Amino acid sequence: MDNPGSMPHSSTSDFAPPAAPPAAFAPELPAPWRRFRGLAPFLRMSIAGEDLRPLAQALLAQVDRSPDDATLWLNLSLVMQCLEQHDLGLAMQAQALQLQRVYRIAATCAPPTRRLLMLMVPGDLAANTPLDCLLEESDIELIFYYLGSAEQPFVAPIPAHDAVLVALGDSDANAPLLAALEQALAHWGRPVLNAPALIPATRRDRLSALLQGAPGVSMPAIVQVQRSKLAEVAAQRAQAATLFADCAFPLIVRPVGSQAGRDLARVTQPRELAEYLARVPEPAFFVAPFIDYRSADGLYRKFRIAMVDGRPYVSHMAASAHWMVHYVNAGMYEDAAKRAEEARFMDDFDAFCARHQAAFAAIQERLALDYYCMDAAQAADGRLLIFEIDHIMVVHAMDSEALFPFKQRHMARLRTAVRDLLLRRTGAQPGAALSAPPDSSVPPSQP
Repeated sequence: MDNPGSMPHSSTSDFAPPAAPPAAFAPELPAPWRRFRGLAPFLRMSIAGEDLRPLAQALLAQVDRSPDDATLWLNLSLVMQCLEQHDLGLAMQAQALQLQRVYRIAATCAPPTRRLLMLMVPGDLAANTPLDCLLEESDIELIFYYLGSAEQPFVAPIPAHDAVLVALGDSDANAPLLAALEQALAHWGRPVLNAPALIPATRRDRLSALLQGAPGVSMPAIVQVQRSKLAEVAAQRAQAATLFADCAFPLIVRPVGSQAGRDLARVTQPRELAEYLARVPEPAFFVAPFIDYRSADGLYRKFRIAMVDGRPYVSHMAASAHWMVHYVNAGMYEDAAKRAEEARFMDDFDAFCARHQAAFAAIQERLALDYYCMDAAQAADGRLLIFEIDHIMVVHAMDSEALFPFKQRHMARLRTAVRDLLLRRTGAQPGAALSAPPDSSVPPSQP
């Protein structure tokens, strides 16, 4: 996923927050920042080029006044992570979760149209589905519930809710918790979106195996390889072909569990692989063949697509001279011609979907998740080239309307689709008059 902590302009890797000013002299934090905000407002500020450091300092001062305010700690954690202060942000998150495990983003109406319980795990900005970036300022109340261990997932009372979203991503660390949730949610009594049994299929190597042979889909073989085996290839004590069938340089290598391009590299020969291993001290890696997906003009084009109940919705398209395309560094903010191309792609997305209808249908049939996103391109042979699929990617409607006037209507369609999915699963027809939400007491079988 594109890293929400790597937005242009305001992020800084050398920011160290100063000591908070004495509480008696620090200005009072404005009321909106005392509520739990989720990632969305901080991401919007970062995208807009606003400096987040004054807000971080104001939050620090307020925490000094109110050290037992869990919401302040969690907001501060999100700001620090957006400022790329990863360890400090996670320490502040841990402080928040010691005080409180449940946080709410209120709906724009009272009572809310629906209440969505989002099951989360502690972690960085890429650990959970950032649905608040899509459903901010909506009539849906989002309830962030931070789970405990696999032995005791529910460490706090479960709030009333109308549906559940399993928001945590797949990882080796989360595997026991997902297994525990599979049992706990089997007879929950409320609709469950993104059932925990389906989430492990999004791991890169499993996804690759799952999609091999799917009509209209191209996805390179991806295998998990231990460091020692890669070291043998790097030292030329073994051939690349020993890693997997038909394996040959150039290769794409990344640590297992990495996101947002962290330590992702293209290596063209054993010497480069040796240099890569010397600077990346990880025990295991995902390895795949490099697929040259350049267009005729020499640019690489990648698009992000959200799948909602099996239907594709465009999020963005980026064009870059570099093979590793991230929207924030592809020049989309600086290049009007690229933005115009993105507008054409988004406006013609229905035709794109018609061309790749078989691919989208095959992916949905094999994954069966309710909501997820994919990073993809069009392969040279016309198939849909899949790089990654999961439910924790960031999609949002926060880009400047002045620079991206075409995006709002497309993102509005996606927002409506997610809301309609929730309404359908909770027994309401989209567009119909809504009564009060059904009673959502905790199912009797649950803690």
